[in-house]
This record gives sequence, C-alpha cells and structure tokens, in this order.
Amino acid sequence: MKGIYDQDPNELIKATAEKLKKLEQISPPEWAVWVKTGVHKERSPAQKDWWYIRAAAILRSIYKLGPIGVSKLRTKYGGKKNRGMRQEEFRKGSGNIIRTVLQQLEAADLVKQNEKGIHKGRIITPKGTKLLSSK
Repeated sequence: MKGIYDQDPNELIKATAEKLKKLEQISPPEWAVWVKTGVHKERSPAQKDWWYIRAAAILRSIYKLGPIGVSKLRTKYGGKKNRGMRQEEFRKGSGNIIRTVLQQLEAADLVKQNEKGIHKGRIITPKGTKLLSSK
C-alpha cells in the first residue's frame, strides 16, 4: 500500500475521483453544469466529471494541510484574473463549490471538523485516508 506522497498527484486524484463516483453522498448539484470554478475563470470546466476531480483534490489537500478551512482552500484554488490592459490580480476560487464538496465529504464520513491548537477546520478521517491510499 503506497502513501499519497509516493504516488503521482495527478494519477492519485484521477483514481480517487473514480472511487468517489461510486459513493452516493458525492454528486454534483444541478447548478454545477453552468458554474465557473472562480471569478478569475472565463468559462465553466470542460470535463464532465470535474466535480469528482475537485472533490478528490480537496480530499488530498485536507490530508496534506489539515486542519484547513474554506478560506484557505479558496486561496489554493484561486488564480490570476485577466483584466485586459491592466495588470493581472489574484482572485480566490469559488467558496460555494468548496463548501458543498466539504459538506458532501463530511456526509460520506471522509472528513470531519476538528480543532488543533489555534487551528480550526476539517481533517481527514481514517476512512478517508484508506480511500486515498488504496489502489
């Protein structure tokens, strides 16, 4: 059994997304077809299963950085906003997408809320660790 640090992140996220598709608690809401992933994007995602890929990426981020909250995840999934002739500026990613994914991951018992010292946010559960590290 390989840990998440021993695997290529792209392959790990794709494999985890396939596992998340089998869980009934994780499913894209009806508005996910038209939504952009942040104000810095011009179009909605081109991939049909982007919701599961984002959920897998968030699960991996929680494993690495937890306890972590919505605000830090918004910063992680943000990007540069094209403002025409003016200089590009950083914009945060969509909070509603991240919040909804976190709620679904909590319903599937893959993450839970916790406090560690002064840090407050979500951490991964043993079930979530098993899902990430299994083949």
